[in-house]
Amino acid sequence: MKQIKGPGIFLAQFIAADAPFNSLSGLAQWAADMGYRAIQLPTLNPEIFDLTRAATDLDYCRTVKHSLAQAGVEISELSTHIQGQLVAVHPAYDVLMDGFAPEAVRQNPPARTQWATEQLILAARASANLGLTAHATFSGSLLWPYMYPWPPRPAGLIEEGFAELARRWRPILDAFEEHGVDVCFELHPGEDLFDGETFDRFLTAVKHHPRANILYDPSHLHLQQLDYLAFIDRYHARIKAVHVKDAEFNSSAQQGVYGGYSGWVERAGRFRSLGDGQINFGAIFSKLVQYAYPGWAVVEWECCLKDAEQGAHEGAEFVRRHLFSTSAQAFDDFAAKNSDGDINRRLLGL
Repeated sequence: MKQIKGPGIFLAQFIAADAPFNSLSGLAQWAADMGYRAIQLPTLNPEIFDLTRAATDLDYCRTVKHSLAQAGVEISELSTHIQGQLVAVHPAYDVLMDGFAPEAVRQNPPARTQWATEQLILAARASANLGLTAHATFSGSLLWPYMYPWPPRPAGLIEEGFAELARRWRPILDAFEEHGVDVCFELHPGEDLFDGETFDRFLTAVKHHPRANILYDPSHLHLQQLDYLAFIDRYHARIKAVHVKDAEFNSSAQQGVYGGYSGWVERAGRFRSLGDGQINFGAIFSKLVQYAYPGWAVVEWECCLKDAEQGAHEGAEFVRRHLFSTSAQAFDDFAAKNSDGDINRRLLGL
């Protein structure tokens, strides 16, 4: 019987200077002790995981996998969210984004883009060396400052933005194709790929590349007031990774979906720990099973109120409660009749 794999947990919010959060073995054991079966692994911290080495050294990959197996977990996906962000950066964000880049490429946007591209290609090789089939990332953004159409945008601006984004991503997608790994873009405000319409534009621009896929995170869709369940119906064939993250949207006389200048606690749209928000995860898991989603259900903890450790502990059990196997038979099979052509004709009055 087929079942979604899980629970997994994204480690980006938990890497820290103190044990057990300062080593891969410590993080793996911490996750396993809470009941997680997999970790989604960021790739910007070489002291935790050395991306360059994983792309070139099969012995290192075997050692990593063995260490994780001893703790009782495996890798669900590698993550290059930050590097993917840096593939395409509008100049308005240069100073902010330089903080994510190595010092050698700061204040040099072309060099920063080249570094980010090389990181993604390393991630393709590393994923293959680790036996992974999906990869989590962001798209970057050239167009986000023009998301709202005022002042009016000149004709062709959006088309050129997506054409340039496609030019930057096409060689990366080809590298992932070479290594048999899907690129899963987390659709996220601040990225050029933030909803279904923008993903469709990108997919057209990259000529429906088979490795251009989606990391489905209902929290980002809900806070934009999209129908996150119908989204699965429409895009299930491209959903190859999933973040299980809750959110709530509470409009007011002061704020709507663009209420982004307030702190997280005061926003109309807020991320919450699993079970504390408004997302219908029962329906989500049912649709993912219906469409035979092949991957992991990975908890991403981001809550404006609850403690991170409590949210992580609760998240493992929350996902386990929502996992179920596909039924091998229909519930009314016990009452089924054997097929008989004569009986069928008699039942039809023929």
